Amino acid sequence: MPARAEIVVDLAAIRHNVRRLREVVGPDVAMMAVVKADGYGHGMVPVARAAREAGAGWLGVATIDEALALRDAGDTGRVLCWLTVPGEDYAAAAAADLDVTAYSVAALEEMVAAGVARVQLKVDTGLSRGGAARADWPALFARAAALEEEGRTRITGVWSHLAASDDPDHPANAAQEDAFRDALALAAEAGLRPEVRHLANSAAAVLRPGARYDMVRCGIAAYGLDPAPGVTPDLGLRPAMTVRADLAMVKRIAAGDGVSYGHTWVAERDTSVGVVPVGYGEGVPRAAGNRVEVWAGGARRPVRGRVCMDQVVVDLGDDELRAGDDVVLFGPGDRGEPTALEWAEALDTINYEIVTRIGGRLTRRHVDGGTA
Repeated sequence: MPARAEIVVDLAAIRHNVRRLREVVGPDVAMMAVVKADGYGHGMVPVARAAREAGAGWLGVATIDEALALRDAGDTGRVLCWLTVPGEDYAAAAAADLDVTAYSVAALEEMVAAGVARVQLKVDTGLSRGGAARADWPALFARAAALEEEGRTRITGVWSHLAASDDPDHPANAAQEDAFRDALALAAEAGLRPEVRHLANSAAAVLRPGARYDMVRCGIAAYGLDPAPGVTPDLGLRPAMTVRADLAMVKRIAAGDGVSYGHTWVAERDTSVGVVPVGYGEGVPRAAGNRVEVWAGGARRPVRGRVCMDQVVVDLGDDELRAGDDVVLFGPGDRGEPTALEWAEALDTINYEIVTRIGGRLTRRHVDGGTA
């Protein structure tokens, strides 16, 4: 029986999306499915299994803890993690046969001392976030090559991350691609022959063929969400997440009645309102009040008033809905319901944030080609 409020994830959609993306990038490019942040809110372990079934040879996560959770769940394939700090449990990473990313000589030394057998090197080509600064590339590559020559580790990858791949005309894209080529040339001069060179995230995997190299890292697109809204061609991707709840109650209110905290919305006429048992405690953005819609009773219904910690109020008009009726906050859009992208646009954010922040007290149910 469906829960009172839940996230429903279609694993068939995940497999479809990964297969479709593999078709787009071609047979000579490896596919990494990025499953960090609990699979972008979709459930890391089930999503990872579905992605593997669809041919993802690699999984990508941010932290060692995430990678270890995949191992604990039985995953035995290649897993890359890339966000560490000094003092991480690199011995556990080594024991779990993970590929770990180094940004500096100091981090590389710490990893190798703990027995990490496979290391990838990340270079900063213009995002100015993680990765070795350009001035540090020669020293990092030289030390990595020396450690490899000593048989103490193997450098399996050199990679970077784009700052503006969702904006194809942004000059940073070409500049970063040029910088990455420079980094690869320096790595080769140092004697490194990495197994995979990778630069492209979802948007670049689709929009910038020259950035694909040996592997692409597909995150948001694997979940069926557009990585570059308004730019990406229709690839037939299918959003995998639906967020739904049962109406907790329905009541009539009169013209002039205010709704929710602060009465930021006041009814202009008599209407019915429904209480939906989710709020910012479940990751519904508080800013969604008076700005987004949900789907109930075969129609879109606007959220009225401020989002509360545990509930939101929606305007049902004069339609006859009852407590227990189904409400879809967002989903694939098949029935006319809002999508995560529509919520993102209404809230001036990105679809990544909408799906990743949803959770809290919501349960999660995985289906395989079924419906919410």
